[in-house]
Amino acid sequence: MKPTLGHLRFPVSHARGRRYPELLHPYRNEFQRDRDRIVHARAFRRLEDKTQVFPPGISDHFRNRLTHTIEVSQIARTAAAVLDLDEDFTEALALAHDLGHPPFGHAGEQELNRQMRKYGDRFDHNLHALRIVETFEQRYARFPGLNLTFEVREGMAKHSRDFKAGQFPMLDEYLPGQKPPVEAQLIDPADEIAYNTADLDDGYTARLFSVDDVCAAVPEFAEVWNKMEFQFPGAPEKVRFSEAVRGLIDTLVSGLIEGTSQSARQAGLETVGDVRHHSSRVARLTPPAEATNAALKSFLQRKVYQSGVVLRERQASAGMITALFEAFMKDPEKLPEPYVDQATEDSVHRVVCDYIAGMTDGFLRRTYDQMI
Repeated sequence: MKPTLGHLRFPVSHARGRRYPELLHPYRNEFQRDRDRIVHARAFRRLEDKTQVFPPGISDHFRNRLTHTIEVSQIARTAAAVLDLDEDFTEALALAHDLGHPPFGHAGEQELNRQMRKYGDRFDHNLHALRIVETFEQRYARFPGLNLTFEVREGMAKHSRDFKAGQFPMLDEYLPGQKPPVEAQLIDPADEIAYNTADLDDGYTARLFSVDDVCAAVPEFAEVWNKMEFQFPGAPEKVRFSEAVRGLIDTLVSGLIEGTSQSARQAGLETVGDVRHHSSRVARLTPPAEATNAALKSFLQRKVYQSGVVLRERQASAGMITALFEAFMKDPEKLPEPYVDQATEDSVHRVVCDYIAGMTDGFLRRTYDQMI
């Protein structure tokens, strides 16, 4: 049975519109326009110099936050196409999913959140991404931000979590208590598939583990690896490893497509409204694919994320963020002029956090060298 979910496709004609009304475009639909606005945003370009996992200097071939975003988009669009969902909607959400990430990846996010906790506040990259597209990007004369459709903003707010009314007051306009459309639900598992397989590839390049290590920890990889050894016995190990990673991606993406189709059929969902009011999300991997994904994630945690080179970089980057945060809090006049003005209207710690979160890795290092 073809895993189609065309009956659950979100109709672009049913989009709730934009915060600031605009005329329709003559040849691009609303989700295509959202996608294009995201691609042209400064925050999107800055992802090129934001760490995914590995610090610069080890290799020029590792993923950064921008290349990761492109890989997520490719996986999510593939799943949407096979399931007969809206590819443009899916692509816009995939391209926007990491806009709010600060410099130095998750280490930067955790350190900014730790600093904000001192003031009874918090930093969350999904919430920050919304503030970027709603306020910080200034490219249009008629409105602040990118003025994206409600559905794309809702999908960003619900990227990796659902919430109830009042749980996050700033998100109460985004249908709390309801699930987002299936297109939005695809992004989180596509994100996991992309970064797990990419980190496996980059970790092997960094020589943090051997092929035998992966085969012992991830049975599905061992099965694919054995096929590659049989098919390409004369190929260099690194080429066979790349082929095995390709096979692993195919297994996980196929698992996402099949798992999402199966869960939607089993739940008896007939409309987008049914998706919104269902008790759980329907975008998921099949149990075998989920077991492979979990084994891969556990392996990467041990061999990559807890490796000496990554931990040292995390500690160094956290230290730079702490030093800059404290320096700006001590003397907000050192902030650039627009932020100095904002600090008179908003809490200083929030303005400092926003400024640092928008930095690239390189700009943060240069600022640190100048100030500290």
